[in-house]
Amino acid sequence: MNLPESTWTDVRDADTDLAVLPVGSTEQHGPHAPLGVDYMTAEVIAEAGVERYAADFDGEAVVGPTIPVGIAEEHRDFDGTLWVSEDTFRAYVRETMESLAHHGFDRIVVVNGHGGNVDALRECCGRISRDGDGYAVAYTWFDAVATEELGHGGPAETSFMRHLRPELVHEERTEEAAEGAAEQWGEWLNGTNLAYDSAEFTESGVVGDPRNGSEELGEELLEEAAGALSELLDAVAVRAV
Repeated sequence: MNLPESTWTDVRDADTDLAVLPVGSTEQHGPHAPLGVDYMTAEVIAEAGVERYAADFDGEAVVGPTIPVGIAEEHRDFDGTLWVSEDTFRAYVRETMESLAHHGFDRIVVVNGHGGNVDALRECCGRISRDGDGYAVAYTWFDAVATEELGHGGPAETSFMRHLRPELVHEERTEEAAEGAAEQWGEWLNGTNLAYDSAEFTESGVVGDPRNGSEELGEELLEEAAGALSELLDAVAVRAV
């Protein structure tokens, strides 16, 4: 069940206490990929994961509305990037989860598509679980799949978009993206990242080479991420809390 597409009576009659909340970011992904990569991937993985959960485990879950703006100030020098403070993000996500719990959806998996959200989401889910409002965990898709080169706007994310929304990928700009890309995230010395903003170490905003990868890789990543989410949903559904 997709919550925004359902009526209140549909939600009232839903026979599940399990919800999925997609969370991402609206931020630069180089000159070739759209600003919405992170929330678009989180949203489609959430939907596909719930479908897999129904097929693999005969389970039901509600998919909540996608939260499209996250903790992304590190990309502020690139036009179009949006961000909120960590405090605002934590409060918004926590109160959204509390709303779900109020309606009986008190087992929640947050499906995350943005690395900058990870720490805050872990804290949010821990607070919900410890305070007794419900039980929540955060699932970050790229931590659950086998990809050697995630980067940022690099092969993995660009491949995902080639599969998901190919019309939004400007293939003619991938060479420009690669030429101005960094090889790794950050500027490191003795285990310390000296850079706070991505513009300090990548000219195009990209980490990795988006010319690598393919639509087929994107399809594989979606399949793997959805399968991993399906297994996690089953674990959350049966967990004693």
